[in-house]
Amino acid sequence: MDSALSDPHNGSAETGGAANGTTRPPSTPEGIALAYGSLLLMALLPIFFGALRSVRCARGKNASDMPETITSRDAARFPIIASCTLLGLYLFFKIFSQEYINLLLSMYFFVLGILALSHTISPFMNKFFPANFPNRQYQLLFTQGSGENKEEIINYEFDTKDLVCLGLSSIVGVWYLLRKHWIANNLFGLAFSLNGVELLHLNNVSTGCILLGGLFIYDVFWVFGTNVMVTVAKSFEAPIKLVFPQDLLEKGLEADNFAMLGLGDIVIPGIFIALLLRFDISLKKNTHTYFYTSFAAYIFGLGLTIFIMHIFKHAQPALLYLVPACIGFPVLVALAKGEVTEMFSYESSAEILPHTPRLTHFPTVSGSPASLADSMQQKLAGPRRRRPQNPSAIYEESNPKDPAAVIESKEATEASALKGLEKKEK
Repeated sequence: MDSALSDPHNGSAETGGAANGTTRPPSTPEGIALAYGSLLLMALLPIFFGALRSVRCARGKNASDMPETITSRDAARFPIIASCTLLGLYLFFKIFSQEYINLLLSMYFFVLGILALSHTISPFMNKFFPANFPNRQYQLLFTQGSGENKEEIINYEFDTKDLVCLGLSSIVGVWYLLRKHWIANNLFGLAFSLNGVELLHLNNVSTGCILLGGLFIYDVFWVFGTNVMVTVAKSFEAPIKLVFPQDLLEKGLEADNFAMLGLGDIVIPGIFIALLLRFDISLKKNTHTYFYTSFAAYIFGLGLTIFIMHIFKHAQPALLYLVPACIGFPVLVALAKGEVTEMFSYESSAEILPHTPRLTHFPTVSGSPASLADSMQQKLAGPRRRRPQNPSAIYEESNPKDPAAVIESKEATEASALKGLEKKEK
């Protein structure tokens, strides 16, 4: 995971050489201010809209759209897994040719980027389709086995509008694959960030503190303790970071002197901010105090990171400044309002949001959301109890505590049946 804010071509320690061996000309103050301001704005957009969409995601009725919940165990293991991944990438780049590695990674992120960007723009694109648009439904089904042993591997439903979004996203994907242009990189990076904030949910504030605290140590160690993170960030040609050129005013869209911000500095604080928004809604006070506080804390932390990096001319671990701000500010507000207990006892995964039925398990239904909703209603309604047709059964149901009467009734019923048969024989 790339999680450092870097200015790789500004300053003696991080100056890149040109093709003829000379160093790049220093960036102008206007170009630097534009680059830093653009990175800050691009970081805020996926956090804000991703947090809003995370609320709708939590209210979703379709089991296939349920978010991935991060537990405390997942949060504790995450820094270790991220460290192993980062170190593995670093060793790969040291041992093997970067050209072939980046080719494989480009194909991998090409597919993921198209899907992520399509999911991101789909709600916005739906507003532009006319009411009489011929929207047809499609299903991609891939199964394994046959008969009773048949098992679904892929069951993906989509419509014509989704195909249009996929087509537009594919144009961006081809552009990125052929040119590796920084705008295409940022479009994919923003899509990854927004999807991460929307679909990754922390189950409570304590889990968020564990995750952010662990990645705080991870970020500081790999940026200040080694050159691993900065090396991987520079060598890794994939949309895992947002970049913006500092020489845009001089070279236009072909500028190549970039400042960069890792997606980890957006997604990790973003899922914590989204959790606080859902906590605000659970209080039912029609205020978003904790969301706006944490959002302002993120702006403060990232601004402080940029300031420190500009002063010391060295890549900074952004989580070093973001984690204390994003956790500290909301906790101080909770202390002032006397809501610390409510904050830390809030369980995001256990809340019952409006219009969402509580089920002990989700029914396994493949099909449209409408068919899933019908199945859920059937599960809630339960099977209707059939009325017994046998007279003795009716008597038994109405008088369950009188076994003698039940026996007499059965004998009388059998006797009347025998008399009926005798009359028919005569």
